[in-house]
Amino acid sequence: MEVTSNTSTSTQASTAAPKAVISSDFETFLKMLSTQLQNQDPLNPVDSADYAVQLATFSSVEQQVLTNNHLEDLANRIALSGMSDLAGWVGMEAQSLSAAYFDGDPITLLPDPPPAADRAVLVVKDASGSVVLRQDLPLTEGQFQWDGRTATGGTAGQGTYSFLLESSAEGEVLKTEPVPSYSQVIEARRDGDDTLLVLKGGLIVNAQGVTGLRQAQ
Repeated sequence: MEVTSNTSTSTQASTAAPKAVISSDFETFLKMLSTQLQNQDPLNPVDSADYAVQLATFSSVEQQVLTNNHLEDLANRIALSGMSDLAGWVGMEAQSLSAAYFDGDPITLLPDPPPAADRAVLVVKDASGSVVLRQDLPLTEGQFQWDGRTATGGTAGQGTYSFLLESSAEGEVLKTEPVPSYSQVIEARRDGDDTLLVLKGGLIVNAQGVTGLRQAQ
């Protein structure tokens, strides 16, 4: 089981750097203030209110830096929480329109012919796009197990296959659309704002394209 992320999981470094910068800037500010006091015109000293404004301005900047740092830390914690949730996906089977990897085990398909169709044909293609099977399916929605059978009656070799449903009425094709299938989730990844799932065979699908999950069969 593998769950990975491109988001940094360490908040210690992110908090240490701003604090060090704030401390350094504050010492520099005090030195500048001391120098200003030492070199001011005795006959025309700086008003104390001006010093108060300078201190208030620096304090405001300091608080803003700390606030930004806390927000960054919160974002990191939320990202880690999301990765923890994704861990539950690994090992399950995800339903999507992605191609599927055949290694001898049947692949569950979910064809859904339109009500107007009087014929539905499953079209199975290999990774090169060549058709390996055309098979009539029932016109009712339901699961279909493709066991690797090809048009010649043999068994397809290991590899990636895509599935289309060709629906027609009175000999005229109404539409040809991808057929959802189930594939086991091997790994979950965070890539920026996207969540990617690595399926069996190395296929990658965006989690937003997953329409169902089930326990591995």
